[in-house]
Amino acid sequence: MTGVERELALEIVRVTEMAALACARWMGRGRKYEADEAATTAMRRMFDTVQMDGTVVIGEGEMDEAPMLYIGERLGTGVPPAVDVAVDPLEGTNILAKGLWNAMSVVAVAPRGTLLHAPDMYMEKIAVGPRAKGKVQLDAPVADNLRAVAEATGKDVQDVVAVILDRPRHARLIEEVRRAGARIKLISDGDVAAALNTAFSDTGVDILLGSGGAPEGVLAAAALMCLGGDMQARLLPENEEQRQRCYAMGIRDVNQVLTLQDLIRGDDVIFAATGVTDGELLKGVRFTGQSRATTHSLVMRAKTGTVRFVETVHDLSRKPVPLPPDPPAPGWPEANSV
Repeated sequence: MTGVERELALEIVRVTEMAALACARWMGRGRKYEADEAATTAMRRMFDTVQMDGTVVIGEGEMDEAPMLYIGERLGTGVPPAVDVAVDPLEGTNILAKGLWNAMSVVAVAPRGTLLHAPDMYMEKIAVGPRAKGKVQLDAPVADNLRAVAEATGKDVQDVVAVILDRPRHARLIEEVRRAGARIKLISDGDVAAALNTAFSDTGVDILLGSGGAPEGVLAAAALMCLGGDMQARLLPENEEQRQRCYAMGIRDVNQVLTLQDLIRGDDVIFAATGVTDGELLKGVRFTGQSRATTHSLVMRAKTGTVRFVETVHDLSRKPVPLPPDPPAPGWPEANSV
């Protein structure tokens, strides 16, 4: 990226703010698809105003699966810089539908050809903050990684907190962490926020373990590169079609451990996130009355190490945010499956 790096970072956070505002009114209403659609539509419209020549490499799906923000879609005004764009308009659709913690709107932008074009499959991950950078290995025993984090952070193992998605596939992993003596925070969704939290000591999170979505893994890697953290990952194709997609990405050995530099090539990436619901790091959207709302965002650039927290007051009378429709009539389905 050349010439507009600082301005682009601030433009990107405007994109995540509008997506967060658009979906926040769906909080707790049990309708994750409608919430995701609201965030996606708002994010796509805001991208039209951004001075860049962007291509979606991680988005809402393939062209025939998503009406907008699909992989390969061009974003921005079409002028330089030429960039890869990774988006998750609403990271944590189930979280928002239930009114739980850590729903966010997320975007990462990097020079063209530098973001891993991760297919929609599972990815095994380990992520830590800057103090434990270079101290953990994806294939090392869980107990060894926990001891390494404890030593790097100056804690006892019993004080280390591992965050893990609460899934049946993680039963053995959870048991290994418990046997090692560390503490565990189980989350229902939202492992981008969990990875991000490892880089901030006041969140109470030290390490992310387990498997989750590969696209979310690239977004997490972008955040950790900006923060000086570390991550390793491995794609987990479940069938031949998914293996072929790995090969198409240039990954010949699907058992390859991907480092942070494999996930984000080069030394520059911009990451922005706006809280939709409250989390350990970001506050959710607040509708404060009199057509006002407040958002809390994080925007970072790896090349300079700049980390900004941005609190913005929005006048909704000048940038209208759609209201959700009235509740369905009695006898209609009350909510999406969440």
